[in-house]
Amino acid sequence: MKILITGGAGFIGSAVVRLAIARGHHVVNLDALTYAANLENVAEAARSDRYAFEQADIRDRAALDRILAQHRPDAIMHLAAESHVDRSIDGPAAFVETNVIGTFNMLEAARAYWTAQGRPDSFRFHHISTDEVFGSLGETGQFTETTPYDPRSPYSASKAGSDHLVRAWAETYGLPVVLTNCSNNYGPYHFPEKLVPVVILKALSGQPIPVYGDGGNIRDWLYVEDHADALLLVLEKGQLNRSYNIGGENEATNIDLVRTICAHMDELHPTGAPHADLITFVTDRPGHDRRYAIDPTRIRTELGWRPSVTVEEGLRRTVEWYLANRDWWQPLLDRDGVGKRLGTA
Repeated sequence: MKILITGGAGFIGSAVVRLAIARGHHVVNLDALTYAANLENVAEAARSDRYAFEQADIRDRAALDRILAQHRPDAIMHLAAESHVDRSIDGPAAFVETNVIGTFNMLEAARAYWTAQGRPDSFRFHHISTDEVFGSLGETGQFTETTPYDPRSPYSASKAGSDHLVRAWAETYGLPVVLTNCSNNYGPYHFPEKLVPVVILKALSGQPIPVYGDGGNIRDWLYVEDHADALLLVLEKGQLNRSYNIGGENEATNIDLVRTICAHMDELHPTGAPHADLITFVTDRPGHDRRYAIDPTRIRTELGWRPSVTVEEGLRRTVEWYLANRDWWQPLLDRDGVGKRLGTA
């Protein structure tokens, strides 16, 4: 299969690119190479003769039309997005422009291409989204595919808008789509502005490790390579016009997650131990959702998928990877906003 993957130089997108190439697919990686993108993420995959790269912005409709006509993909996996909640608080316009208008452009370009190809039944537009569109849970319950949308941040609102557009294009124009909503991802090649890499690199440098609020916010943690596996499965086997929640089945409070990372750092990098002494509670993010949890019943029962990595094992792998790959992350520390407190409104 030839797959056009948008955002393929980003964190989740690059994991999908690497896995798709490893499984014998042809991949066209479309990425604008904004601040969080890094072609080093796909350096090994790029050596394959089944890989092609196109630097383009999903807000540029003419570029999308050209790329689709030139490469003639069998499917599109749409991952390109602005994704950092804190940045969305400081600058929501970029999130609306990329996540909403960009998705609109992708849908229109895909519809024109699909129509020109004779509207093949085998074509798929796979839209990748987040569980944050569902809002915040109380102490009990889980998000299902039918949970009403209740986004609380500019980021989650922009992703909710993109989800609605995808469903509307399926209903109105018959575009063959599948959708997925995932929980919090972590793992290798994670840009150092999100919680897990921030904790690892702060511990490594002996700097205070910031934890928002009381650290009691709960997330379901999904190892990125497990997520990539699930995404390709949904693309290949998912029911048309259906959505699937993808979770790691690993709920943890932020503070417990941070302490687990510190424990791994104590063992793998004893210098500076105990690293948990660096934990510093800071003012919470405005509107910080308290708890997310995914009910994975649909993808488990319909497609037979479950995560293969526990959060304990995945965090250890991630710490080991960052300790072994300073050459990857060191240059990223100079990029805009990295190491600074964002999203204080």
